[in-house]
Amino acid sequence: MHSPCRLLQSGVGRLSLFDFTGLKLEPFWTKFAEEPTARLIQIVDILLVAYVAYRLLILVRGSRAWRILIGIFMYVVVWFVSGQLGLKTLHFILDRALVLGPVALVILLLPELRQALEGIGKIGFLQDLGGRERTRAKTIEEIVAGVAELSAGHTGALIVIERTRRLTDVESTGYQLDALVSAPALNQIFFNKSPFHDGAAILRGDRIVAVACQLPLTEQRLPTHMHLRHRAAVGVTEHSDAMVIVVSEERGTISVASDGRIREAISPADLRELLREALKSPSSAKRKLFGQSKKSDEEIPV
Repeated sequence: MHSPCRLLQSGVGRLSLFDFTGLKLEPFWTKFAEEPTARLIQIVDILLVAYVAYRLLILVRGSRAWRILIGIFMYVVVWFVSGQLGLKTLHFILDRALVLGPVALVILLLPELRQALEGIGKIGFLQDLGGRERTRAKTIEEIVAGVAELSAGHTGALIVIERTRRLTDVESTGYQLDALVSAPALNQIFFNKSPFHDGAAILRGDRIVAVACQLPLTEQRLPTHMHLRHRAAVGVTEHSDAMVIVVSEERGTISVASDGRIREAISPADLRELLREALKSPSSAKRKLFGQSKKSDEEIPV
């Protein structure tokens, strides 16, 4: 009787990936009763691996690394399908390119790997495992009020709101701060004579943790009326799941960047709803931000 898992075909015949012929399956609990310690260790081992995999997915979700992993998955699918369909030339090229896969993967994911290793070396890493810090409804109101005042006064601002990933590398480029988020605090930070107004403010939960931070700039083309703040906002969202609020100094408009895209002409009321959705469900906020835009709004995909 042939095994049902004989899937791959080589030049000389069929290759069996898994051959379950003659395998005797015994009830799990019978073996657990015979060797409880060994089985318990195996269960703990599986749970630890599952937890590590979960944390890695949380780490890369919504970032550039997530899109890279999707691309790798599609590459493997095309490699497998081309072998099954007998597309020998395509399969040969893809198969030879797999040799360089591990090296290319390390190069592409170097920023994410560095951030993960830096996080492990910190005492606060165990606290990070519990998840993101919560942002209270009062904090959202303070952010909206502060942004509205900045917009009315045509005061340029760049506010980065962390979600599931901590931007420790960006935070280190500015000045450390530990202040409660409030509208007056945001106005003082971005006041045009303030020494901190040129950089970005990092918000984590209900606290302002850093100011005057330097953000990575996007290499994408943006409309000519968008300048350095907008490029920085899009750039940091290409590498993280943060949400960034930009206030234009020239026009006083409010823009929101997320997932490598930016949308202009956001009203304070819309900003309040977006923040509530973003801090509750990032995917829902993404749909609300870029899924259905009002006619007066302008969405800029990059």
